[in-house]
Amino acid sequence: MSEFHEPPEDLTPESRDYRRALNTLEEEIQAIDWYQQRSDSTSNEQLKQIIEHNKLEEMEHAAMALEWLRRNMPGWDEKLRTYLFTEDNITELEEDDKESNGSENDEDLGIGKIE
Repeated sequence: MSEFHEPPEDLTPESRDYRRALNTLEEEIQAIDWYQQRSDSTSNEQLKQIIEHNKLEEMEHAAMALEWLRRNMPGWDEKLRTYLFTEDNITELEEDDKESNGSENDEDLGIGKIE
């Protein structure tokens, strides 16, 4: 995600900032993965503790970037409110949300349901 897909000068300042936040989120998630793998691989307990500490720091950074996106980029707030901090079946949450808002067919593209 490090490259723009369109000429940066054609993008709004907001879109360029979204890109920065999305890149940051991607990098933090990638770092979490790296630390997880390193933690699994080391046999030294003290090193494992340091790596786990670093992984948690990256999670904090990722959460901060995600929160910035939620506050600033349209669409994030709605989706995060639907999917985060629930115990329900994740794949059924979207349907439940549409039904409760009376908008079951809002996103119908005329191609029917895939079953």
